[in-house]
Amino acid sequence: MTDIQTAVDVADWRRRVFALYELVRELADEDASAAHAAWVVERDALFARHPSTPLLPEDRASFAGLPVAEYDPEWRFELSVEQTEPADLDVETGTDGVVPFERIGVVRLPDVGSLDVWRLRSYGGGLFVPVKDASAGRADGTYGGGRYLLDTIKGADLGPGSNPGTLVLDFNFAYNPSCAYDPAWACPLAPLGNTLPVEIPVGERYRG
Repeated sequence: MTDIQTAVDVADWRRRVFALYELVRELADEDASAAHAAWVVERDALFARHPSTPLLPEDRASFAGLPVAEYDPEWRFELSVEQTEPADLDVETGTDGVVPFERIGVVRLPDVGSLDVWRLRSYGGGLFVPVKDASAGRADGTYGGGRYLLDTIKGADLGPGSNPGTLVLDFNFAYNPSCAYDPAWACPLAPLGNTLPVEIPVGERYRG
């Protein structure tokens, strides 16, 4: 029953994440700040009360909310994915075995740098855009292994931009992978092509 219940709980977590990002996309059409506020509230609730929370048991009693910076519209971008040399990325994970990705392009952020855009090669497909900034691993900075901007196969999808062929990349919604909270997880981390030379002051932070 434990394995069955775990599977049911994970399915419910995914269902809630998909619903949350659907709400985020709807609200962001009118007010990206309100969309971000809803995202913060719902993620705090999931972490605090859901049986599939990545928080360790000893961290749950004292949990008072994820450390997320105030919304800053300057860190929201709508970008075209440009062609680049193909590349493969095979990631060993603790729960899913080897997760294979292929680089499908690159996005260029004005005055910030560029990020590779990856596609999951296995069943389900999906876009994956991690990011590691200059504050990664520093006190009061971001998680040392980087954060996720998009992971569409798990529901983290900010949708297309207003122009055809563009993606919304909003760093205010950057979030930590599960391994930031539970070392039993082995998560895909940001490779060199997803490392930026500047500090990104928005999104989820890391207390260590």
